[in-house]
Amino acid sequence: MSKKIAVIGAGVAGLASAIRLQHEGYEVEIFEKEAIPGGKMNRIEKDGYTFDLGPSLVMMPEIYKEVFELAGRNPDDYIPMTRLDPMYSAFFGPEEKDRYDVSSDLVKLIASLENLSDEDAKGFLSYLQDIYGRFIVAKDHFLQRPFRSALDFYNPFMIKQALKLKTFDTASHSIGKFVKDKRMQQMLSFQTLYIGVSPNNGPSLYSIIPMIEFLYGVWFIKGGMYTMAKSMERLFLELGGKVNYNSPVESILIQDKKAYGIKLKDKEVLTDFVLCNADFPYAIKNLVQDKAAKGKYTDKKIDSMKYSCSCFILYLGMDRKYDQVDQLHNFVFTEDLDKNLEDIFDGKLLDKPSYYLYMASKMDQSMAPEGKDGLYLLVPVSDLSTADYEWNEETIQYYRSQVLDSLKTLKGFENVENEIVSETYMTPLDFEEKFNAYNGACFGLRPNLLQSNHFRPQAKAKNCENLYFAGSSTHPGAGVPIVLLSAKIAVGELLLDDRGVKY
Repeated sequence: MSKKIAVIGAGVAGLASAIRLQHEGYEVEIFEKEAIPGGKMNRIEKDGYTFDLGPSLVMMPEIYKEVFELAGRNPDDYIPMTRLDPMYSAFFGPEEKDRYDVSSDLVKLIASLENLSDEDAKGFLSYLQDIYGRFIVAKDHFLQRPFRSALDFYNPFMIKQALKLKTFDTASHSIGKFVKDKRMQQMLSFQTLYIGVSPNNGPSLYSIIPMIEFLYGVWFIKGGMYTMAKSMERLFLELGGKVNYNSPVESILIQDKKAYGIKLKDKEVLTDFVLCNADFPYAIKNLVQDKAAKGKYTDKKIDSMKYSCSCFILYLGMDRKYDQVDQLHNFVFTEDLDKNLEDIFDGKLLDKPSYYLYMASKMDQSMAPEGKDGLYLLVPVSDLSTADYEWNEETIQYYRSQVLDSLKTLKGFENVENEIVSETYMTPLDFEEKFNAYNGACFGLRPNLLQSNHFRPQAKAKNCENLYFAGSSTHPGAGVPIVLLSAKIAVGELLLDDRGVKY
């Protein structure tokens, strides 16, 4: 008889873990508190407009495809992708000269960089060479492996590899060594916000994110990111798995420091293993009720840890198309981005915030009524534990006005406020309530130096047998491709314990 596994949460890592385990011959059931799969990789449908709720930008497509290929499927049948070129536009002001279309075609990119400065174009190539070397080290020795014990890191070989990463520098400072133009520096460093950390204090290793964009491109999945979630659900069901929606887990059943199932509102489900995709800080504080099984992650420890930024997102259905902006992905930078970033992580209400504009209907008209666009406007903001202000109607209207006032300065959007026909939003409070994101932090634990690699919560529970974790707050961290890797690591740890084989 197959061993039984309960997976808590149908987020990205939960679905990917469940597929891998079902493929390995286990009897897997997912228990999800919401009515649909995806976690934050969800969608909002309103008044004929469809929006990705959270993640929107596809990087490292081979990692998306891997879970389908593992099961012998053609990924194109599940997640049809199109490469974007340019990848995105960056706006530093209202004039055409303030707009930069950023290509992953190195020939085109270098030509545009040469318009800024030959020296900075040369510096950019040096940056790529430097960070690519560090990326290979990270990929081979850190991102795809667990750290079961201190000795897995604290040994001569691994320390030598860690020194190659040059992690004690910040992302922005590291890039500044190669590139002097301030705008170019910002275009090469802001991407650390994809994982919820500032480039001004996040480890320099995270400057691999823009490098990945430039070398491997940015992609779009037809139907938006929710297609990935639905397709993983489809594959899991095809493999014989079972999903229980509207089934919030109240606790993980633990006895003698060993997990043996989960408790729902009306019943207990007994299993051989439990794999938890609920946000690690929430899970360890609320679902792991056995104090001995928590280990060092006491309630006090969880509350003292640093959390990523959160997001305020507006989803606007418009009564027209905006042909003046060509790209799906657009980043609008404030005049003082450094102050903006500082205020996010100091808990301040932002004045003239930078934001991200995503228009999926540029690539897929089915996501808006014919002849119209939907606007997804995201502002990185403080997590709830850091913010020195409350999220109420006044705060929502403040950020709404700030974003729309800025958007009006861009060509084609002068009358944007009067063109809104449908509107909804997500705040940090919504992320906390809907997805159990601790402190409303959209990207989980902040990936600073002391919360990365072996310092980060690991896939295998340290003080409880048969319990495993996956997701953005666990190693290797946040971002869809990295979260997919966390699923691979968690499954590998379970298989090692159960079968004594490396995955």
